[in-house]
Amino acid sequence: MKKILLSLALTLGILSANAQILGKNQVNSRADSLRGTLTALRSCYDLNYYHLDVKIDIDQKYISGSNEFAFTATQDFTKLQFDLFANLKVEKVVYKGANIPFTRAYNAVFVTFPQAIKKGTKDKFTVFYAGNPVVARNPPWDGGFIFKKDSAGNPFVSVACQGFGASCWWPNKDHQSDEVDSMLISISAPKALQEISNGRLRNTVDQPDGYQQHNWFVSNPINNYDVTFYIGKYAHWTDSYEGENGKLSIDYWALQTDSAKARPHWDADVKPMLKCFEYWFGPYPWYKDGYKLVQAPHLGMEHQSAVAYGNQFKPGYLGKDLSGTGHGLKWDFITIHESGHEWFGNNITSKDIADMWIHEGFTNYSEVLYTECTAGKKAGNEYAMGLHKIINNDIPVIGPYGVNKEGSGDMYPKGASLVHTIRQLVNNDEKFRQILRGLNKTFYHQTVTTAQIENYISKESGLKLNKVFDQYLRYTKIPLLEYKIVNGSLSYRWVTDVKGFDMPIRVSLNPDSYTLIYPTNAWKTIKVAASINGDNFKTDPQFYIDTKKAG
Repeated sequence: MKKILLSLALTLGILSANAQILGKNQVNSRADSLRGTLTALRSCYDLNYYHLDVKIDIDQKYISGSNEFAFTATQDFTKLQFDLFANLKVEKVVYKGANIPFTRAYNAVFVTFPQAIKKGTKDKFTVFYAGNPVVARNPPWDGGFIFKKDSAGNPFVSVACQGFGASCWWPNKDHQSDEVDSMLISISAPKALQEISNGRLRNTVDQPDGYQQHNWFVSNPINNYDVTFYIGKYAHWTDSYEGENGKLSIDYWALQTDSAKARPHWDADVKPMLKCFEYWFGPYPWYKDGYKLVQAPHLGMEHQSAVAYGNQFKPGYLGKDLSGTGHGLKWDFITIHESGHEWFGNNITSKDIADMWIHEGFTNYSEVLYTECTAGKKAGNEYAMGLHKIINNDIPVIGPYGVNKEGSGDMYPKGASLVHTIRQLVNNDEKFRQILRGLNKTFYHQTVTTAQIENYISKESGLKLNKVFDQYLRYTKIPLLEYKIVNGSLSYRWVTDVKGFDMPIRVSLNPDSYTLIYPTNAWKTIKVAASINGDNFKTDPQFYIDTKKAG
Protein backbone atom coordinates (compact mmCIF):
# COMPACT_ATOMS: atom_id res chain seq x y z
CA MET A 1 0.00 0.00 0.00
CA LYS A 2 1.60 3.30 -0.88
CA LYS A 3 1.70 4.92 2.49
CA ILE A 4 -1.69 3.62 3.48
CA LEU A 5 -4.94 5.53 3.10
CA LEU A 6 -6.73 8.69 3.04
CA SER A 7 -5.96 12.31 3.63
CA LEU A 8 -8.50 13.24 6.27
CA ALA A 9 -8.09 14.36 9.83
CA LEU A 10 -10.39 11.59 11.00
CA THR A 11 -7.97 9.05 9.54
CA LEU A 12 -4.98 10.59 11.28
CA GLY A 13 -3.89 12.55 8.22
CA ILE A 14 -2.76 9.36 6.57
CA LEU A 15 -2.05 10.58 3.08
CA SER A 16 -1.59 14.22 3.90
CA ALA A 17 1.49 13.05 5.77
CA ASN A 18 2.82 11.35 2.67
CA ALA A 19 6.09 13.05 1.83
CA GLN A 20 6.17 11.57 -1.66
CA ILE A 21 2.90 13.05 -2.96
CA LEU A 22 3.24 16.02 -5.28
CA GLY A 23 2.07 19.31 -3.86
CA LYS A 24 0.20 21.79 -5.99
CA ASN A 25 3.16 24.13 -6.44
CA GLN A 26 6.05 21.69 -6.15
CA VAL A 27 8.92 22.26 -8.58
CA ASN A 28 10.69 19.24 -10.02
CA SER A 29 14.49 19.20 -9.90
CA ARG A 30 17.24 17.44 -11.86
CA ALA A 31 17.49 14.97 -8.98
CA ASP A 32 13.79 14.20 -9.50
CA SER A 33 14.38 13.60 -13.21
CA LEU A 34 17.41 11.40 -12.59
CA ARG A 35 15.30 9.28 -10.29
CA GLY A 36 12.03 9.30 -12.22
CA THR A 37 13.00 9.29 -15.91
CA LEU A 38 13.76 6.12 -17.82
CA THR A 39 16.71 7.54 -19.74
CA ALA A 40 18.90 5.64 -22.22
CA LEU A 41 21.38 5.04 -19.39
CA ARG A 42 18.69 2.99 -17.64
CA SER A 43 16.82 1.49 -20.57
CA CYS A 44 20.04 0.18 -22.14
CA TYR A 45 19.97 -2.81 -19.78
CA ASP A 46 17.15 -5.15 -18.78
CA LEU A 47 17.46 -6.61 -15.30
CA ASN A 48 17.41 -10.40 -14.97
CA TYR A 49 18.62 -11.10 -11.43
CA TYR A 50 19.87 -9.45 -8.25
CA HIS A 51 21.84 -10.93 -5.39
CA LEU A 52 21.57 -8.51 -2.50
CA ASP A 53 23.96 -9.42 0.33
CA VAL A 54 23.75 -7.04 3.29
CA LYS A 55 24.84 -7.07 6.94
CA ILE A 56 22.72 -4.95 9.29
CA ASP A 57 24.45 -3.59 12.39
CA ILE A 58 21.51 -2.67 14.58
CA ASP A 59 23.50 -1.00 17.35
CA GLN A 60 25.33 1.33 14.95
CA LYS A 61 22.36 1.67 12.56
CA TYR A 62 24.81 0.77 9.83
CA ILE A 63 24.63 -1.44 6.75
CA SER A 64 27.34 -2.89 4.53
CA GLY A 65 27.36 -5.32 1.67
CA SER A 66 26.92 -5.72 -2.06
CA ASN A 67 24.42 -6.20 -4.84
CA GLU A 68 25.06 -8.13 -8.01
CA PHE A 69 23.28 -6.87 -11.14
CA ALA A 70 22.73 -9.54 -13.82
CA PHE A 71 21.29 -8.04 -17.00
CA THR A 72 20.75 -8.31 -20.73
CA ALA A 73 21.88 -5.39 -22.91
CA THR A 74 18.99 -3.93 -24.91
CA GLN A 75 21.39 -1.85 -27.06
CA ASP A 76 25.11 -1.28 -27.42
CA PHE A 77 26.43 0.82 -24.53
CA THR A 78 29.49 1.66 -22.47
CA LYS A 79 27.79 3.57 -19.65
CA LEU A 80 24.75 2.95 -17.44
CA GLN A 81 23.02 4.37 -14.39
CA PHE A 82 22.06 2.69 -11.16
CA ASP A 83 20.74 4.37 -8.04
CA LEU A 84 21.91 4.67 -4.42
CA PHE A 85 21.22 7.46 -1.95
CA ALA A 86 24.16 9.83 -1.62
CA ASN A 87 24.52 9.23 2.14
CA LEU A 88 25.56 5.63 1.35
CA LYS A 89 29.10 5.23 0.03
CA VAL A 90 29.80 3.24 -3.10
CA GLU A 91 33.07 1.54 -2.17
CA LYS A 92 33.69 -0.07 -5.54
CA VAL A 93 32.03 -1.43 -8.66
CA VAL A 94 33.48 -4.73 -9.83
CA TYR A 95 33.20 -6.04 -13.42
CA LYS A 96 34.93 -9.21 -14.56
CA GLY A 97 37.11 -9.20 -11.45
CA ALA A 98 38.34 -5.60 -11.79
CA ASN A 99 37.24 -2.28 -10.34
CA ILE A 100 35.70 0.05 -12.93
CA PRO A 101 35.17 3.82 -12.74
CA PHE A 102 31.96 5.50 -11.64
CA THR A 103 30.71 9.01 -10.93
CA ARG A 104 27.79 10.32 -8.86
CA ALA A 105 25.10 12.98 -9.25
CA TYR A 106 22.63 13.30 -6.40
CA ASN A 107 21.36 9.76 -5.80
CA ALA A 108 22.35 8.47 -9.24
CA VAL A 109 25.56 6.55 -9.98
CA PHE A 110 27.03 6.31 -13.49
CA VAL A 111 29.27 3.35 -14.35
CA THR A 112 31.64 3.27 -17.35
CA PHE A 113 32.68 -0.12 -18.74
CA PRO A 114 36.10 -0.80 -20.29
CA GLN A 115 34.58 -1.78 -23.63
CA ALA A 116 31.19 -1.63 -25.29
CA ILE A 117 28.62 -4.16 -24.15
CA LYS A 118 26.79 -5.35 -27.23
CA LYS A 119 23.03 -5.60 -27.61
CA GLY A 120 21.76 -9.01 -26.52
CA THR A 121 24.76 -9.72 -24.28
CA LYS A 122 24.07 -11.17 -20.86
CA ASP A 123 26.47 -9.70 -18.33
CA LYS A 124 26.80 -8.67 -14.69
CA PHE A 125 28.56 -6.33 -12.30
CA THR A 126 28.61 -6.00 -8.50
CA VAL A 127 28.33 -2.87 -6.37
CA PHE A 128 29.90 -2.82 -2.90
CA TYR A 129 28.62 -0.17 -0.51
CA ALA A 130 28.19 0.83 3.14
CA GLY A 131 26.84 3.55 5.40
CA ASN A 132 24.12 4.69 7.75
CA PRO A 133 20.77 4.52 5.91
CA VAL A 134 18.08 7.14 6.31
CA VAL A 135 16.00 6.48 9.41
CA ALA A 136 12.30 7.01 8.78
CA ARG A 137 10.74 9.79 10.83
CA ASN A 138 7.17 8.55 10.45
CA PRO A 139 7.06 5.18 8.71
CA PRO A 140 5.62 4.01 6.46
CA TRP A 141 4.54 7.43 5.16
CA ASP A 142 8.07 8.76 5.49
CA GLY A 143 10.51 6.20 4.06
CA GLY A 144 13.62 4.62 5.49
CA PHE A 145 14.79 2.21 8.18
CA ILE A 146 12.80 1.60 11.34
CA PHE A 147 14.73 0.77 14.51
CA LYS A 148 12.39 -0.09 17.39
CA LYS A 149 12.15 -2.51 20.29
CA ASP A 150 9.36 -4.90 21.17
CA SER A 151 7.60 -4.90 24.54
CA ALA A 152 10.30 -7.17 25.95
CA GLY A 153 13.08 -4.84 24.85
CA ASN A 154 14.28 -6.92 21.90
CA PRO A 155 15.34 -5.20 18.66
CA PHE A 156 12.55 -4.85 16.09
CA VAL A 157 13.88 -3.58 12.76
CA SER A 158 12.60 -3.22 9.19
CA VAL A 159 12.38 -0.83 6.24
CA ALA A 160 9.59 0.87 4.27
CA CYS A 161 10.59 2.69 1.11
CA GLN A 162 7.84 2.78 -1.53
CA GLY A 163 7.98 6.12 -3.32
CA PHE A 164 10.93 7.19 -1.17
CA GLY A 165 13.08 4.68 -3.03
CA ALA A 166 14.60 1.25 -2.52
CA SER A 167 17.92 2.98 -3.28
CA CYS A 168 17.68 4.49 0.22
CA TRP A 169 19.16 1.18 1.43
CA TRP A 170 20.50 -0.86 -1.49
CA PRO A 171 21.91 -0.16 -4.98
CA ASN A 172 19.48 -0.97 -7.81
CA LYS A 173 17.83 0.44 -10.90
CA ASP A 174 15.29 2.40 -8.86
CA HIS A 175 12.54 2.62 -11.44
CA GLN A 176 9.32 0.59 -11.32
CA SER A 177 9.39 -0.25 -15.03
CA ASP A 178 12.11 -2.89 -14.74
CA GLU A 179 11.67 -5.89 -12.44
CA VAL A 180 14.22 -8.66 -12.02
CA ASP A 181 13.01 -12.14 -12.96
CA SER A 182 14.28 -13.60 -9.68
CA MET A 183 16.38 -12.54 -6.72
CA LEU A 184 18.48 -13.87 -3.87
CA ILE A 185 18.21 -11.79 -0.69
CA SER A 186 20.96 -12.48 1.84
CA ILE A 187 20.54 -10.58 5.10
CA SER A 188 23.01 -10.99 7.97
CA ALA A 189 21.60 -10.13 11.39
CA PRO A 190 22.51 -10.93 15.02
CA LYS A 191 22.20 -14.67 15.56
CA ALA A 192 19.85 -14.31 18.54
CA LEU A 193 17.19 -12.76 16.27
CA GLN A 194 15.10 -14.02 13.38
CA GLU A 195 15.17 -12.39 9.94
CA ILE A 196 12.41 -12.71 7.33
CA SER A 197 12.47 -11.53 3.72
CA ASN A 198 10.54 -12.14 0.50
CA GLY A 199 10.33 -15.56 -1.10
CA ARG A 200 11.42 -18.82 0.53
CA LEU A 201 14.24 -19.42 2.98
CA ARG A 202 16.97 -21.51 1.37
CA ASN A 203 19.29 -21.74 4.35
CA THR A 204 21.00 -19.89 7.16
CA VAL A 205 24.77 -19.61 7.48
CA ASP A 206 26.52 -18.79 10.76
CA GLN A 207 28.97 -15.93 10.55
CA PRO A 208 32.13 -15.71 12.72
CA ASP A 209 31.12 -12.47 14.45
CA GLY A 210 27.87 -13.57 16.13
CA TYR A 211 25.79 -12.90 13.03
CA GLN A 212 23.76 -15.28 10.91
CA GLN A 213 23.12 -14.92 7.20
CA HIS A 214 19.57 -15.69 6.04
CA ASN A 215 19.28 -16.55 2.34
CA TRP A 216 15.84 -16.01 0.82
CA PHE A 217 15.16 -16.80 -2.83
CA VAL A 218 12.41 -15.05 -4.78
CA SER A 219 11.35 -17.22 -7.73
CA ASN A 220 9.12 -14.61 -9.36
CA PRO A 221 9.62 -11.10 -10.75
CA ILE A 222 9.75 -8.55 -7.94
CA ASN A 223 9.78 -4.77 -7.87
CA ASN A 224 12.57 -3.09 -5.95
CA TYR A 225 10.30 -1.32 -3.42
CA ASP A 226 8.82 -4.69 -2.43
CA VAL A 227 12.21 -6.08 -1.37
CA THR A 228 12.35 -6.06 2.41
CA PHE A 229 13.53 -7.57 5.66
CA TYR A 230 12.16 -7.93 9.19
CA ILE A 231 14.40 -8.56 12.19
CA GLY A 232 13.13 -9.42 15.65
CA LYS A 233 12.26 -12.11 18.19
CA TYR A 234 9.60 -13.91 16.19
CA ALA A 235 7.27 -16.85 16.65
CA HIS A 236 6.59 -18.76 13.42
CA TRP A 237 3.76 -21.09 12.44
CA THR A 238 2.47 -22.42 9.15
CA ASP A 239 -0.76 -23.31 7.41
CA SER A 240 -1.90 -23.89 3.84
CA TYR A 241 -4.77 -22.97 1.55
CA GLU A 242 -6.23 -25.12 -1.23
CA GLY A 243 -6.40 -22.49 -3.93
CA GLU A 244 -7.01 -22.29 -7.65
CA ASN A 245 -3.44 -23.29 -8.46
CA GLY A 246 -3.12 -25.99 -5.80
CA LYS A 247 -1.81 -25.86 -2.26
CA LEU A 248 -0.58 -22.42 -1.24
CA SER A 249 1.74 -22.29 1.75
CA ILE A 250 0.91 -19.73 4.45
CA ASP A 251 3.57 -18.58 6.91
CA TYR A 252 2.83 -16.39 9.90
CA TRP A 253 5.53 -14.47 11.71
CA ALA A 254 4.50 -12.55 14.83
CA LEU A 255 6.63 -11.22 17.64
CA GLN A 256 6.92 -13.79 20.41
CA THR A 257 5.37 -11.26 22.76
CA ASP A 258 2.28 -10.95 20.50
CA SER A 259 1.90 -14.44 19.04
CA ALA A 260 -0.96 -15.53 21.34
CA LYS A 261 -3.26 -12.77 20.08
CA ALA A 262 -1.89 -12.86 16.54
CA ARG A 263 -2.99 -16.46 15.84
CA PRO A 264 -6.77 -16.12 16.23
CA HIS A 265 -6.76 -12.60 14.80
CA TRP A 266 -5.01 -13.58 11.56
CA ASP A 267 -6.91 -16.84 11.26
CA ALA A 268 -10.17 -14.88 11.08
CA ASP A 269 -9.25 -13.05 7.87
CA VAL A 270 -6.46 -14.69 5.87
CA LYS A 271 -8.15 -17.74 4.34
CA PRO A 272 -11.46 -15.92 3.69
CA MET A 273 -9.41 -13.15 2.07
CA LEU A 274 -7.56 -15.59 -0.20
CA LYS A 275 -10.83 -17.25 -1.21
CA CYS A 276 -12.47 -13.91 -1.95
CA PHE A 277 -9.59 -12.40 -3.89
CA GLU A 278 -8.94 -15.53 -5.93
CA TYR A 279 -12.64 -15.49 -6.87
CA TRP A 280 -12.55 -11.85 -7.98
CA PHE A 281 -8.96 -11.39 -9.18
CA GLY A 282 -7.77 -14.86 -10.15
CA PRO A 283 -5.12 -17.13 -8.64
CA TYR A 284 -2.78 -15.73 -6.02
CA PRO A 285 0.18 -14.58 -8.14
CA TRP A 286 3.05 -16.03 -6.08
CA TYR A 287 2.42 -19.72 -5.41
CA LYS A 288 6.15 -20.47 -5.89
CA ASP A 289 7.06 -18.00 -3.15
CA GLY A 290 4.09 -18.56 -0.84
CA TYR A 291 2.08 -16.12 1.27
CA LYS A 292 3.59 -14.67 4.43
CA LEU A 293 2.11 -12.23 6.92
CA VAL A 294 4.83 -10.66 9.04
CA GLN A 295 4.48 -8.34 12.02
CA ALA A 296 6.33 -5.11 11.29
CA PRO A 297 7.47 -2.09 13.32
CA HIS A 298 5.30 0.16 11.15
CA LEU A 299 1.66 0.12 10.10
CA GLY A 300 1.88 -1.94 6.91
CA MET A 301 3.14 -2.36 3.37
CA GLU A 302 2.54 -4.74 0.46
CA HIS A 303 5.96 -6.39 0.46
CA GLN A 304 5.55 -9.19 -2.07
CA SER A 305 5.06 -12.64 -0.47
CA ALA A 306 6.01 -11.11 2.91
CA VAL A 307 3.19 -8.67 3.69
CA ALA A 308 4.03 -6.17 6.46
CA TYR A 309 1.48 -6.02 9.29
CA GLY A 310 1.39 -3.45 12.09
CA ASN A 311 -2.29 -2.87 12.85
CA GLN A 312 -1.97 -3.88 16.53
CA PHE A 313 -4.36 -6.82 16.01
CA LYS A 314 -7.33 -4.49 15.97
CA PRO A 315 -10.37 -4.50 13.69
CA GLY A 316 -10.57 -1.82 11.03
CA TYR A 317 -7.74 0.66 10.64
CA LEU A 318 -6.20 0.87 14.12
CA GLY A 319 -9.72 0.37 15.47
CA LYS A 320 -11.34 2.89 13.09
CA ASP A 321 -13.63 2.34 10.09
CA LEU A 322 -12.37 4.47 7.23
CA SER A 323 -15.64 4.09 5.34
CA GLY A 324 -17.73 5.36 8.26
CA THR A 325 -20.29 2.61 7.61
CA GLY A 326 -19.46 0.13 10.37
CA HIS A 327 -18.57 -2.58 7.84
CA GLY A 328 -14.87 -1.74 8.07
CA LEU A 329 -14.80 -2.83 11.71
CA LYS A 330 -15.65 -6.43 10.82
CA TRP A 331 -12.17 -7.22 9.47
CA ASP A 332 -8.57 -6.07 9.80
CA PHE A 333 -7.88 -3.29 7.31
CA ILE A 334 -4.13 -3.93 6.99
CA THR A 335 -4.47 -7.68 6.45
CA ILE A 336 -7.05 -7.16 3.71
CA HIS A 337 -5.69 -4.05 2.01
CA GLU A 338 -2.02 -5.04 1.96
CA SER A 339 -2.86 -8.55 0.80
CA GLY A 340 -4.99 -7.09 -1.99
CA HIS A 341 -1.82 -5.50 -3.30
CA GLU A 342 -0.44 -8.94 -4.12
CA TRP A 343 -2.67 -8.67 -7.20
CA PHE A 344 -2.71 -4.92 -7.83
CA GLY A 345 0.69 -3.38 -7.09
CA ASN A 346 2.81 -6.52 -6.99
CA ASN A 347 1.40 -8.67 -9.80
CA ILE A 348 0.36 -5.65 -11.87
CA THR A 349 2.81 -2.80 -11.25
CA SER A 350 2.70 0.68 -12.74
CA LYS A 351 5.79 1.58 -14.76
CA ASP A 352 5.75 5.13 -13.36
CA ILE A 353 4.48 5.97 -9.88
CA ALA A 354 2.47 8.78 -11.47
CA ASP A 355 0.11 5.91 -12.34
CA MET A 356 -0.01 4.59 -8.77
CA TRP A 357 -3.81 4.70 -8.81
CA ILE A 358 -3.56 1.31 -10.55
CA HIS A 359 -2.16 -0.04 -7.28
CA GLU A 360 -4.24 1.89 -4.82
CA GLY A 361 -7.59 2.34 -6.56
CA PHE A 362 -8.08 -1.35 -7.30
CA THR A 363 -6.70 -2.40 -3.93
CA ASN A 364 -8.95 0.05 -2.12
CA TYR A 365 -11.75 -1.58 -4.11
CA SER A 366 -10.61 -4.98 -2.83
CA GLU A 367 -11.94 -3.81 0.54
CA VAL A 368 -15.35 -3.33 -1.07
CA LEU A 369 -15.17 -6.81 -2.56
CA TYR A 370 -14.07 -8.41 0.71
CA THR A 371 -16.99 -6.73 2.47
CA GLU A 372 -19.26 -8.10 -0.26
CA CYS A 373 -17.74 -11.59 0.06
CA THR A 374 -18.27 -11.70 3.82
CA ALA A 375 -21.41 -9.60 4.38
CA GLY A 376 -23.25 -9.44 1.06
CA LYS A 377 -23.52 -7.06 -1.87
CA LYS A 378 -25.62 -4.50 -0.01
CA ALA A 379 -22.86 -4.15 2.60
CA GLY A 380 -20.23 -3.89 -0.14
CA ASN A 381 -22.17 -1.13 -1.85
CA GLU A 382 -22.53 0.73 1.43
CA TYR A 383 -18.78 0.48 2.03
CA ALA A 384 -18.14 1.80 -1.48
CA MET A 385 -20.46 4.77 -0.94
CA GLY A 386 -18.74 5.48 2.38
CA LEU A 387 -15.50 6.01 0.48
CA HIS A 388 -17.13 8.83 -1.52
CA LYS A 389 -17.25 10.96 1.61
CA ILE A 390 -13.51 10.97 2.21
CA ILE A 391 -12.37 12.16 -1.21
CA ASN A 392 -10.78 15.61 -1.32
CA ASN A 393 -10.67 16.25 -5.09
CA ASP A 394 -7.61 18.43 -4.49
CA ILE A 395 -5.34 17.63 -7.45
CA PRO A 396 -5.54 15.03 -10.25
CA VAL A 397 -5.12 11.37 -9.36
CA ILE A 398 -2.43 10.85 -12.00
CA GLY A 399 0.80 12.67 -11.20
CA PRO A 400 3.51 14.14 -13.44
CA TYR A 401 5.47 11.53 -15.38
CA GLY A 402 9.21 11.03 -15.32
CA VAL A 403 10.01 12.71 -11.98
CA ASN A 404 9.07 10.02 -9.42
CA LYS A 405 5.98 11.85 -8.18
CA GLU A 406 2.52 10.59 -7.43
CA GLY A 407 -0.75 12.39 -7.90
CA SER A 408 -3.40 12.99 -5.28
CA GLY A 409 -3.86 10.78 -2.24
CA ASP A 410 -7.38 10.47 -3.62
CA MET A 411 -5.91 7.65 -5.72
CA TYR A 412 -7.23 5.35 -2.96
CA PRO A 413 -10.94 6.23 -2.49
CA LYS A 414 -11.39 8.08 -5.77
CA GLY A 415 -9.70 5.26 -7.65
CA ALA A 416 -11.99 2.77 -5.92
CA SER A 417 -15.01 4.95 -6.65
CA LEU A 418 -14.04 5.06 -10.32
CA VAL A 419 -13.82 1.26 -10.38
CA HIS A 420 -17.20 1.01 -8.66
CA THR A 421 -18.72 3.47 -11.13
CA ILE A 422 -17.38 1.41 -14.04
CA ARG A 423 -18.94 -1.67 -12.42
CA GLN A 424 -22.31 0.10 -12.56
CA LEU A 425 -21.77 0.90 -16.24
CA VAL A 426 -20.87 -2.71 -17.01
CA ASN A 427 -24.05 -3.68 -15.15
CA ASN A 428 -23.14 -7.37 -15.13
CA ASP A 429 -21.20 -8.61 -12.10
CA GLU A 430 -19.93 -11.76 -13.77
CA LYS A 431 -18.61 -9.75 -16.70
CA PHE A 432 -17.05 -7.28 -14.28
CA ARG A 433 -15.41 -10.15 -12.36
CA GLN A 434 -13.97 -11.57 -15.56
CA ILE A 435 -12.52 -8.14 -16.37
CA LEU A 436 -10.73 -8.04 -13.01
CA ARG A 437 -9.49 -11.61 -13.45
CA GLY A 438 -8.53 -10.83 -17.04
CA LEU A 439 -6.42 -7.88 -15.95
CA ASN A 440 -4.41 -10.13 -13.64
CA LYS A 441 -4.05 -12.81 -16.30
CA THR A 442 -3.26 -10.50 -19.22
CA PHE A 443 -0.74 -8.40 -17.27
CA TYR A 444 0.53 -11.26 -15.09
CA HIS A 445 3.88 -10.32 -13.50
CA GLN A 446 4.14 -7.22 -15.69
CA THR A 447 4.66 -3.49 -15.36
CA VAL A 448 2.00 -1.39 -17.09
CA THR A 449 0.77 2.09 -17.95
CA THR A 450 -2.61 3.63 -17.25
CA ALA A 451 -3.30 3.52 -20.99
CA GLN A 452 -2.93 -0.27 -21.02
CA ILE A 453 -5.38 -0.65 -18.14
CA GLU A 454 -7.85 1.78 -19.69
CA ASN A 455 -7.72 0.10 -23.08
CA TYR A 456 -8.16 -3.38 -21.62
CA ILE A 457 -11.20 -2.44 -19.54
CA SER A 458 -12.78 -0.53 -22.43
CA LYS A 459 -12.25 -3.41 -24.85
CA GLU A 460 -13.49 -6.14 -22.52
CA SER A 461 -16.49 -4.16 -21.31
CA GLY A 462 -17.46 -3.03 -24.78
CA LEU A 463 -17.95 0.49 -23.40
CA LYS A 464 -16.55 3.85 -24.48
CA LEU A 465 -14.67 4.76 -21.30
CA ASN A 466 -11.86 7.01 -22.50
CA LYS A 467 -13.62 10.20 -21.44
CA VAL A 468 -14.63 8.63 -18.12
CA PHE A 469 -11.03 7.77 -17.30
CA ASP A 470 -9.91 11.23 -18.39
CA GLN A 471 -12.34 13.10 -16.14
CA TYR A 472 -11.74 11.02 -13.01
CA LEU A 473 -7.99 10.54 -13.33
CA ARG A 474 -6.61 13.59 -15.15
CA TYR A 475 -8.77 16.38 -13.74
CA THR A 476 -9.52 17.43 -10.20
CA LYS A 477 -13.30 17.75 -10.49
CA ILE A 478 -15.69 14.84 -10.89
CA PRO A 479 -18.59 14.88 -13.37
CA LEU A 480 -21.38 17.30 -12.38
CA LEU A 481 -24.91 16.46 -13.48
CA GLU A 482 -26.83 19.70 -13.80
CA TYR A 483 -30.61 19.32 -13.96
CA LYS A 484 -33.98 21.04 -13.69
CA ILE A 485 -37.53 19.72 -13.69
CA VAL A 486 -40.31 21.86 -15.17
CA ASN A 487 -43.86 20.72 -15.97
CA GLY A 488 -43.03 16.99 -15.75
CA SER A 489 -39.91 17.22 -17.91
CA LEU A 490 -36.34 16.64 -16.71
CA SER A 491 -33.65 18.69 -18.45
CA TYR A 492 -30.10 17.52 -17.79
CA ARG A 493 -26.50 17.80 -18.95
CA TRP A 494 -22.96 16.99 -17.83
CA VAL A 495 -20.66 19.81 -16.75
CA THR A 496 -17.12 18.46 -17.13
CA ASP A 497 -13.57 19.41 -18.06
CA VAL A 498 -13.56 16.70 -20.72
CA LYS A 499 -15.33 17.84 -23.87
CA GLY A 500 -17.93 15.45 -25.22
CA PHE A 501 -18.33 13.66 -21.89
CA ASP A 502 -21.21 11.22 -22.30
CA MET A 503 -21.22 8.75 -19.40
CA PRO A 504 -24.65 7.16 -18.79
CA ILE A 505 -26.14 7.51 -15.30
CA ARG A 506 -29.10 6.00 -13.49
CA VAL A 507 -31.65 8.51 -12.17
CA SER A 508 -35.10 8.47 -10.57
CA LEU A 509 -37.54 9.13 -13.39
CA ASN A 510 -40.03 7.27 -11.22
CA PRO A 511 -40.28 7.28 -7.40
CA ASP A 512 -39.24 3.67 -6.73
CA SER A 513 -36.66 2.86 -9.38
CA TYR A 514 -33.65 4.13 -11.29
CA THR A 515 -33.56 4.45 -15.08
CA LEU A 516 -30.45 4.79 -17.23
CA ILE A 517 -30.19 8.08 -19.09
CA TYR A 518 -27.50 9.29 -21.48
CA PRO A 519 -26.42 12.86 -20.70
CA THR A 520 -23.89 14.81 -22.76
CA ASN A 521 -22.51 18.31 -22.34
CA ALA A 522 -25.58 19.60 -24.21
CA TRP A 523 -28.99 19.87 -22.56
CA LYS A 524 -31.39 16.99 -23.07
CA THR A 525 -34.98 16.57 -21.93
CA ILE A 526 -37.03 13.54 -20.86
CA LYS A 527 -40.40 13.01 -19.19
CA VAL A 528 -40.56 12.10 -15.49
CA ALA A 529 -43.37 10.89 -13.24
CA ALA A 530 -45.66 13.60 -11.91
CA SER A 531 -44.43 12.99 -8.36
CA ILE A 532 -40.78 13.67 -9.27
CA ASN A 533 -39.65 17.25 -8.73
CA GLY A 534 -36.45 19.17 -8.29
CA ASP A 535 -36.29 18.36 -4.59
CA ASN A 536 -36.82 14.58 -4.64
CA PHE A 537 -35.01 13.80 -7.90
CA LYS A 538 -32.07 11.47 -7.23
CA THR A 539 -29.15 9.86 -8.98
CA ASP A 540 -28.04 6.34 -8.16
CA PRO A 541 -25.54 6.79 -5.27
CA GLN A 542 -23.41 3.93 -6.61
CA PHE A 543 -22.16 6.38 -9.26
CA TYR A 544 -19.56 8.80 -7.91
CA ILE A 545 -20.73 12.13 -9.32
CA ASP A 546 -21.88 15.58 -8.18
CA THR A 547 -25.31 17.02 -8.90
CA LYS A 548 -26.60 20.58 -9.11
CA LYS A 549 -30.13 21.85 -9.55
CA ALA A 550 -30.11 24.52 -12.23
CA GLY A 551 -31.70 27.86 -11.43
